[in-house]
Amino acid sequence: MRKIVLNLALSLDGLIAGPNGEYDWCFSDADYGMTEFMKSIDSTIMGGKSYRLLLNYGPPYPELTNYVVTRTERENPYRNVVFVREKISSFVEDLKNKKGKNIWLYGGAEITQILLEGNLVDVLMLAIHPIVLGDGIRLFGKSISRKQFELADSIRYPSELVQLIYNKK
Repeated sequence: MRKIVLNLALSLDGLIAGPNGEYDWCFSDADYGMTEFMKSIDSTIMGGKSYRLLLNYGPPYPELTNYVVTRTERENPYRNVVFVREKISSFVEDLKNKKGKNIWLYGGAEITQILLEGNLVDVLMLAIHPIVLGDGIRLFGKSISRKQFELADSIRYPSELVQLIYNKK
């Protein structure tokens, strides 16, 4: 069975983006394991806001199938993008049972919360950046119930970024 892997950057105060969605605070001076991670996946799941943000840089991950959970997107200029309008939990359960590599839960705090609440996230790969943002978008909303994960690995980089990898218990 394929795994859903939440891989993202996180500030010390638990934020995934600044108040306006900015992520200029994320380190980009090294690979931080992304090359190996990209070999382990063949698709992404993301929300409409994350999708529109990616479009600022060109087509979203052309080598992957990108599932975009959206209520607003209508026109799709990319063959590797699939708009998902059905119930996300059911869609992800079906997707996990299809053949393929792991699936990157790319973003969208709302989608992340729904999938965590539904026990559909298998791995957390959290790149903890040594910065306190003070305000912004939280990784976990207040309404999420208790979830347990176990530490699988931790990697400390020279930049003081720490990658924590947790598996669902």
